[in-house]
Amino acid sequence: MRCRNCSAMSDPFPNGYNFCIIVMYLSFYLISQVNASVHEYHNEGFIHRSNSYFFHGGSEGLYASNVRIDADKPTSNEDKPINGKSFIRFESINFRRTKMSAEKKNEMQQKTGLVEAIIVEVRDRDKIGGSYLNSDAICCTPELAKNGSCKVGEVIIHQDPYNLNGPKRVQTFFEGQNEEASMGHETIEINSTGMYYLYFMYCDPELKGLQISGKTVWRNPEGYLPGKMAPLMTFSAFMSFAYLVLGLVWFVRFVQYWKDIMQLHYHITAVIGLGMCEMALWYFEYANFNSTGTRPMGITLWAVTFSAVKKTVSRLLLLVVSMGYGVVRPTLGGVTMKIILLGVTYFIFSEALGLVEHLGNINDFTGKARLLLVLPVSLLDACFIIWIFSSLSQTLEKLQIKKSLAKFALYQKFTNSLAVSVLLSVAWIGYELYFNAADPLSELWRRAWIIPAFWTLLAYIILVVICILWAPSHNPTRYAYSEETGDDLEEEGIPLTGGGVMVAGDLATKVDIKERKVSSAIEPHVFGLGEDLEEDKRV
Repeated sequence: MRCRNCSAMSDPFPNGYNFCIIVMYLSFYLISQVNASVHEYHNEGFIHRSNSYFFHGGSEGLYASNVRIDADKPTSNEDKPINGKSFIRFESINFRRTKMSAEKKNEMQQKTGLVEAIIVEVRDRDKIGGSYLNSDAICCTPELAKNGSCKVGEVIIHQDPYNLNGPKRVQTFFEGQNEEASMGHETIEINSTGMYYLYFMYCDPELKGLQISGKTVWRNPEGYLPGKMAPLMTFSAFMSFAYLVLGLVWFVRFVQYWKDIMQLHYHITAVIGLGMCEMALWYFEYANFNSTGTRPMGITLWAVTFSAVKKTVSRLLLLVVSMGYGVVRPTLGGVTMKIILLGVTYFIFSEALGLVEHLGNINDFTGKARLLLVLPVSLLDACFIIWIFSSLSQTLEKLQIKKSLAKFALYQKFTNSLAVSVLLSVAWIGYELYFNAADPLSELWRRAWIIPAFWTLLAYIILVVICILWAPSHNPTRYAYSEETGDDLEEEGIPLTGGGVMVAGDLATKVDIKERKVSSAIEPHVFGLGEDLEEDKRV
């Protein structure tokens, strides 16, 4: 797969002008897929900046090694990785210059071109370039080399003798008129926790047109899972267990009152099952990713699909419940096709967004493809919210007019729960925007997992609320739709003016007689919502 590793939202170079230009370029540079922690490069070009040329080779959050390696001796690729080691490994890295560039060099000369691999932690970005020498240059010039601060033709790096974990460089030289140069298989240990960026750079203008191919492997002490994603594996295991507990409790209740089960209960069961499978698949996906360094295409595809299906079904469940399906209306009627169309559209965009996010680049970058998919998903979510609350308002109004106080109380609790969840969602979106704006360099990468985890947890809490409110009971018809409950009466049949006192009295009598019939639960074809509230507690 191809790797366009231009995902950093910043430049390690301290110069403000360079920083802004590179951010603008990288922000609109579309990337494609990579093999997880294995960053692959296929004949990628370099970008000209200041007096240097660079290619961004990747960025990940890495934890410090628990097992120390001799820092002065890069480890051969033949060494097998061990638990507790954190590193960046260069494998099969090849540089190819143009034929014209090679012909300009002396065939007998050993070093005719230099390419450097620079590994820098984001907090040390000001140590790259000549800012500490009061220069905007990135590569060393003859003037800057006069005081011995750097070597001509090399990237300027300010090394701190008291900090051995500063920026690291690995040099590769072309020989004679060779068009290709290979970088040795080397492993650079990471001894300090942070967000690391890898740049391949050269300073010689005669190397213009240089291309890079090969791959790098990034590993954390506990495995290949990027540090930003590592907590999600534990979280997925926790949520899988939470769905299992909810499923067991729901199953016991389901079996206990299986004779009184309504159609709505089957929908809730489906959502619980989808959630359980979704979390289990994500856990196995992360576990496989962590052990191999590559994302298993099959498991990832299934996990993304289950997520999209569960999100779609969950939203449709909220919508049909809000419409009073089985309470104030026996069927969805003419809106059925609209609901199906909205659900199918949401599934398509949600599935596409999931594929871009989880089968795409793991670097900290948002490409055009993701942006184009986030917007329609957000708009569809807004449509769901508006439609749900509009339907809830109409359902509450109907129940209040019919004086079905138990049903009204049930839906009022449901409305309040949804209102709280919407307020929490808006507040969290605000926090998410603040988080991304305040941390453009991903220095807070260890907290980033909380952002997606919140939405998963919120969806679970809403599902628990629905399970509590509409739990199977011995008399579910208390909240079921029935033609004899007065639902066939017109809403305007209960006037509030004095001129309609007699009509209102007659209708009130009819409602009272018909509601007493509900307590006998004689209608067998109901599609309602049940709970153990007493209808006879109406005032």
